Amino acid sequence: MLRRYDIRDGAIVPSDGEKSQIMVFINPARDETSYLTSFFKLDEHTLHSALDPDELSRLEFESDHFALIFKRPRNYSSEDQFLFKVSSFGVFVFKEYMIILISEDVPLFDGKQAYKLNSLNDVLLKILYRSISHYLHHLRVINMISDEIEQKVNTSMENKYLINMFTLEKSLVYYLNAINSNATVIERLRNAAAKVGFTAENLEYLEDINIENNQCLKQTEIASNIISSLMDARVSIVSNNLNVSMKNLNALVIAVAVPSFFAGIGGMSEFSMMTNPKHWMLAYPLFLLVMIGLGILTFWVIRKLDRFWK
Repeated sequence: MLRRYDIRDGAIVPSDGEKSQIMVFINPARDETSYLTSFFKLDEHTLHSALDPDELSRLEFESDHFALIFKRPRNYSSEDQFLFKVSSFGVFVFKEYMIILISEDVPLFDGKQAYKLNSLNDVLLKILYRSISHYLHHLRVINMISDEIEQKVNTSMENKYLINMFTLEKSLVYYLNAINSNATVIERLRNAAAKVGFTAENLEYLEDINIENNQCLKQTEIASNIISSLMDARVSIVSNNLNVSMKNLNALVIAVAVPSFFAGIGGMSEFSMMTNPKHWMLAYPLFLLVMIGLGILTFWVIRKLDRFWK
């Protein structure tokens, strides 16, 4: 899928012309890939790397353009089961136009802009800033999900919520690798500012992007450390909840077993002897009440002894 845009009056607007300044290829098909490699002379390996989620971020310079591969969070859906993934996208910046390759249809140019967009380098920096903001938004969501799961773990006796916590921890590891890889590209852009053609305003904005990325990296590290350090405690809570449940079940079983013993005796022929003075219609209900009372008394004694030993 191909979408075209132009820069007009300091903003990015859709374009219908064939000579657009910005061309966005969303999950390009084979014919579109052939068109990019033959007409625009894009390196085939770099082109495929831009769509590879396992590819590291990097910056490469060619004779007539430079190529940048950056990592961004993938859109989350309920089917992901608390696993937040990352994807790669590529930006190929020529003198008069820009080509963007991305694997999924996501908004690239939304969000606020610190200044008007007057050049392709402005657009590039906006895309990078938007990607970092996407990480920060996902981190807030992960923290909210983590708090909700933690409350459920406190009363749970199953491993389901623990598995969800492990999945969130795995997601943060992916984010750490991606954000750290992006930091390398941002540093390379700062060092190659003259070669890229950044203005003083671009460099100032790039410095803001670098600060945002560092803050994002630190927040991800903190969230990952908190989840990983408390996993053992959460496992112990689930195990303790199960032990308490088994203890209560054992007390209930004992409370039922004691009167069952006497009920078994009462079911023998000796019962007629013990209840001979009384009519059976009166003796049986009395005997049943005694057994129920004995069971309650046994359960109460077990709970009292349990609290005493604590």
